Amino acid sequence: MRFMVMHKNDKHTEAGELPGPELIARMGAYVGEHAQNGTLIDGAGLGRSATRTRLTFARGESTVKHGPYAGVHELVSAILLLKVKSREEAIAWAERYGKVIGDGEVELGPLNEPWDLGMMPKPEDAPLRVLMLHKADQASESGQGLSPRQKADLTKLKNEMSKAGVLESSTGLQPSAQGKRLHFVDHKLQVVDGPFSESKELIGGFVVLEMPSMEAVIQECIRYAEILGGTLEIDIRPIVAEAD
Repeated sequence: MRFMVMHKNDKHTEAGELPGPELIARMGAYVGEHAQNGTLIDGAGLGRSATRTRLTFARGESTVKHGPYAGVHELVSAILLLKVKSREEAIAWAERYGKVIGDGEVELGPLNEPWDLGMMPKPEDAPLRVLMLHKADQASESGQGLSPRQKADLTKLKNEMSKAGVLESSTGLQPSAQGKRLHFVDHKLQVVDGPFSESKELIGGFVVLEMPSMEAVIQECIRYAEILGGTLEIDIRPIVAEAD
């Protein structure tokens, strides 16, 4: 089974503090271990809200708001990874995506690249990789999701994005009723069963893991939280299979 593990931003991330070399080394070893044994499918980190853009769609109109901002409605139903030339290009694709989904919200956040973390100089031709977070709504949380027409239009748009070299991946999530929320405080864990009526903490990054069970993912999150200091919030959501 595949699961998406999403950790939340904290005050240090929002302040723009960079991780130290020890943390980078420990996290690199952890990621490398999972990449080697085949359990790591995908993953990315996001910066502070000051780098992000929120688009709200209502009654055929869209509102664009650039960060910084606080989390309001951060429960997601799908995540798309885009490779674009600029923030404006990412917004243009998000506008088209929003016309398909109707009333709703998406957020655009550039990934933390190695040069953002001070690990290497930024290449002159470096593309801008952006995570598009499609926020959950009543339909997606009920398991109903998009209408057949919306699904067809979204497939057409994603095909166009892929041909343009923009869409690198697209991942749909099962409703939060099938998920778990992990609260770590000083390395002590509290597990909360879904569904979740809300999530107001901004997503700081994600990994997609191939694991035998939810219990196995929780055990990996305990190791993950230990590396990140032992105080954070994590959401675990099963991924929608291709056949779904």
